[in-house]
Amino acid sequence: MEVPKIPSWLRSFFFLFTVGFLLWMFFLDINDIPSQFQRNQDIRSLEQEKDFYERETEKVRKDREKLLTDDAMLEKFAREKYLMKKPSEDVYVLEKQ
Repeated sequence: MEVPKIPSWLRSFFFLFTVGFLLWMFFLDINDIPSQFQRNQDIRSLEQEKDFYERETEKVRKDREKLLTDDAMLEKFAREKYLMKKPSEDVYVLEKQ
């Protein structure tokens, strides 16, 4: 029975070195392909969070500006949020069940 002969280019130092180097870079290195993919997902997630918080900050900034310039809005906010009242009023809090 004859043993199949391995081609010389498969036994070449340069071929073996290149295969080993590629395996190391793609799977064993700290910057391997799966890690890069995970980092890209993390970056996308963080960018979405950043956009969300920027929108929320803009909403709060607009609400703050309204509260500082409009006395009626400030009174409404104080009554609803902090249950403030005038001395001659009674406050009843209704909770949904």
